Amino acid sequence: MAGSTNKTVYDIFQSMEFGPAATSSTATAQAWLDHHSRSLGLFIDGRFVRPADRQTRSVADSKGGNVCSTVCAAEHDVSQCAASGVTGYKAWSGMTCYNRAKVLLRLVSILGQHSKCVSELCELCEASCSPSALVRLLQYYGSWAQLRDTLIADWAPLGVVAVVVSDDCSLYSLMLKVLPALAMGNSVIIVPGRSTAPPALLLAQLFMAAGLPAGALNVLTGSDVLLGATVAQNPSISYVTYSGNKQDGVVLCKATAGTGVPISVSPCIGATCPFIIFESADIDSAVDGVIETAFKKKKEVHWVLCVQESALDSVVARLRLRMAGMKCVGLAADADRVLVEAAVQEAQQQGATLVQPCAAPPSGTLYPPTVLCGAAPSSPFVVSPSPGPLLPLMTFRSNTEAVTLGNHSPHGLAASIWTEDLTLALETAKSLSVGSVWVNSHSVSDPCLPVSGHKDSGTCTDGGQEGLYQFLRPSCSSSPALPRSSPVSMDYTKFGTAASPAVIPGDSDPASAPKSYLLFVGGKACKSESGCSVAVQPAGGGSVLAYCPDGGRKDIRNAVEAAVKVQPGWMKKSASARAQSLYSLAKGLEAKRRDIAVSISVQTGLSMDEAEKEVDLGFARLTDWAAYCDKVQGGTLPMPQSGSALSIPEALGVVGLVLPDKNPLLSMVTLLGAAIATGNAVIMVPGQKNPLPALAFIQVLQGSDLPAGLVNVISGSRDQLTVALANHSVVKAIWYWGSAEGCQYLQYTCTSPLKTLRLFCQKEEEEEKDGGKDWTRPYPSVLEEMWRNAVQWKSVWIPTA
Repeated sequence: MAGSTNKTVYDIFQSMEFGPAATSSTATAQAWLDHHSRSLGLFIDGRFVRPADRQTRSVADSKGGNVCSTVCAAEHDVSQCAASGVTGYKAWSGMTCYNRAKVLLRLVSILGQHSKCVSELCELCEASCSPSALVRLLQYYGSWAQLRDTLIADWAPLGVVAVVVSDDCSLYSLMLKVLPALAMGNSVIIVPGRSTAPPALLLAQLFMAAGLPAGALNVLTGSDVLLGATVAQNPSISYVTYSGNKQDGVVLCKATAGTGVPISVSPCIGATCPFIIFESADIDSAVDGVIETAFKKKKEVHWVLCVQESALDSVVARLRLRMAGMKCVGLAADADRVLVEAAVQEAQQQGATLVQPCAAPPSGTLYPPTVLCGAAPSSPFVVSPSPGPLLPLMTFRSNTEAVTLGNHSPHGLAASIWTEDLTLALETAKSLSVGSVWVNSHSVSDPCLPVSGHKDSGTCTDGGQEGLYQFLRPSCSSSPALPRSSPVSMDYTKFGTAASPAVIPGDSDPASAPKSYLLFVGGKACKSESGCSVAVQPAGGGSVLAYCPDGGRKDIRNAVEAAVKVQPGWMKKSASARAQSLYSLAKGLEAKRRDIAVSISVQTGLSMDEAEKEVDLGFARLTDWAAYCDKVQGGTLPMPQSGSALSIPEALGVVGLVLPDKNPLLSMVTLLGAAIATGNAVIMVPGQKNPLPALAFIQVLQGSDLPAGLVNVISGSRDQLTVALANHSVVKAIWYWGSAEGCQYLQYTCTSPLKTLRLFCQKEEEEEKDGGKDWTRPYPSVLEEMWRNAVQWKSVWIPTA
């Protein structure tokens, strides 16, 4: 036939090139930008505001071209925005759940009308998020908005919530925090990054068209993440949540320390995640998954490939085949080329071999996809990966080694497991210390999946029903845990260095001398490492009641070592076995009822009747937690795709409890029960004002069947012991009742590694408030809040054909 060629299909595919982009592909987004003269203002009180004499910040596209500019908000703009947020909160929270749901669901149809504009603007600004993903978010949280009062009873919205993201954060991660906050009835102030600012402003405008009250959603743009700290310092802000890279998160935490506003972080950018391939995997599918996720031009996480030794040759052979002909990947900047070449050179010096489709160009920002075979877990390019298309490959022999490699990273964001053996997959998924596990898949996201970063990858949970509770508080909590204030000027290096005056009790007349108590570490009563004690006097003053050990950093270290040994085994015990141990502990408290009541009475000045009543309440609280053990669990999740998803609550690890002074026994057993019922090990620091009941409780612990080292009790200077807990890398969480300075110190210090904090400021002159906690009333929502603060969530996604 005339004009025919002899080219085969293979030849045609080999010669195919990318066609020219359509000139009208960004017309809608360009029209919206042109309407705003390519200079976007702030979005306050339902309208765009452009204050005079403000600095601007340019937003560039992938080729370096200017897309638009945004205004850098000043302090006056923050005040105006916060006032608008308060007004918007009153209007938005005053609506019925049904009407709030109508607004969110109405936005679905509006987004459908403007999907092209949203999609193109996200593409221009490199803020990856498809309109279909936004629609799914709106539908999911719209339904939760309607069911809030039905399924989440006795909980109330926080108020004005600030959502801060870094420059490299995606629009999806931003909206994963904004939409649940709105659905629960809060008003939101968005502090977007550079790339998410234009799409966030567009969505705010669409929200107003859907009927959102003015002020319920405001957008403040700025030059860096410190604008979020300025917003947090406003007394109208109730909560700050952050998503993005770890560095900006640390800056934000340190800048907001001492403001009295709780802050949570989700460092979803830059984490190192294991991609584990077992010999029982479908190797072709696994290698396809590696290629898809590891060599993207812009990826939010770094992957480390872990391959079972028996499957190594197969995997490497298929990698070479699949990578043949792949094009070079563009780096973000010229400086990244230097880092990539340094990492490759270092890997070769350590004996690694390269798998590349072609040689690297001599210069420029293009670099070929590269697999570094034979990497070691301690190699710098594995621990701190450089930007660019580099994939370290390590080998393992057994399932245990695979888990060890997967948990080697300080991050705990996600993992991908490839095997056809479901038992092996579930066992590995349970042992990995990560928040999301994908079996025979990768990078699956859906709002019904809870995303809870473990270790250095977050202090809160986003997504699912579990992620809603960070934007709620128990209705019975009338006052905030931390008073709003300005940060105190303090030297963090000297906090806690002034210890209480310690003495060594004499033994000239042992019969008449006050009793000397001991610490409880590793299941044994022992003296403090210093050998010193502190004299304890009754509430109204007078003669010495007893001598309490003056514990210090070495005692905390010994207690953590004991707790780390026993906690994994305790966590693996069945919920019913943990419940039986708590019932046994409660019976032990009942048996020592009189002795514990005496210690409460002489320490606090309460009558014996009141002291015995507190012991009885403590007994009831322990039995409550015993009953709780096997009642509140995760479950299966309804996924919109084929497959199954599991939501699993897991223990945090080692938890430090710096106990309150009020109700010294009841508050202690309430917090202790919440921590160990969920599988944690505990280091308890008794209240410095009333330590005797906690030290007397050691007798109950000694007679219980709790594993040795699960519960440790160390008395001494609150500040000194708080510093020791904060600086110990193994302690995962700290629940603190103490001074405002102590709260500020913890917020500033517990950033590397990240620790989950529950902070309550107690003032002696206002002790009856005690951070809004009434320990004598077992409010169901308060107990549930404690339970949720004692666990971290893991989601496991298992696809089916």
